[in-house]
Amino acid sequence: MNATTIQLEKSVVNALKESKDYSRQTYNELIVKLLESYKNSKNKNQYDEFLHKIQQKKMAELWDNKEDEAWENV
Repeated sequence: MNATTIQLEKSVVNALKESKDYSRQTYNELIVKLLESYKNSKNKNQYDEFLHKIQQKKMAELWDNKEDEAWENV
């Protein structure tokens, strides 16, 4: 294994300890899992933004129309 040493604040180390799935989980395993989770959430956000942009035009058609405006003045 090719390893390196990094410096972390004690609060970060404590947060990592609290985040372990099981007591013998290594920090390396935990950080890899956190990185995978971050990448997945980032991809999901990009997908959600893509869908939102596509839907904007249709939503404007449905909501910005004279029939709805007529009901507002009743």
